[in-house]
Order: sequence, then structure tokens, then C-alpha cells
Amino acid sequence: MNMDDYQEQSGKTAIFPKDKALLYLVLGLCSEAGELAGKLKKIIRDDNGEITPEKVVELADEVGDCGWYQTQIHTELGLKSSEVAKRNLAKLNSRLERGVLGGSGDNR
Repeated sequence: MNMDDYQEQSGKTAIFPKDKALLYLVLGLCSEAGELAGKLKKIIRDDNGEITPEKVVELADEVGDCGWYQTQIHTELGLKSSEVAKRNLAKLNSRLERGVLGGSGDNR
């Protein structure tokens, strides 16, 4: 499945207050990123940092939730996920070519 197909399909499950869509989606993304961080923190605390195949599945589920929110943000802004990805790669490759990938980079 490509990114734009996912965007189209995932939109069918996008149920939230449309008058506050962007706020809702950004807060949801932050919440899911927090859940991902929490799972990783517990792996460090409880499992000595060992990421078992079962933990990979748990982490993948949280990453997937982050991706769902990110994709809905793209839709809300009228963007195609593939175009967002292309722009991001172009920005990162430009920074790499100019030697500003590490540190503060540019436009941050």
C-alpha cells in the first residue's frame, strides 16, 4: 500500500469534531507519541532495554497510531501524504548536501 492509498483508506475512520479538526489531530498525535515514549521507557526500566519481538509489535501499533494522526493532519491541510514525504526528503537532502543536517541545521 502506498502513502496516498493509506491516506484515502484511513480517512474512512476519521471521526472527530470537524470544527476543531486541526487542534484535535495535533493533540492526538502528541498523545500517541507519548504512548510510544511510555512503552519504550518501560522497556528500558522493566526489560533492561531489550526489545523483544512482542515489544516490536506493541511499538509498531503505537507508531501506526502516530501515522494515522499525521495522515489526517495532511488531509485536513489539503496535502497528499506522498507530497509531504517528498518535501521532507528534499529538505533533508538539501541539509545533507550543505552540511547542516546535524546540530541546529536551518529553518528550525
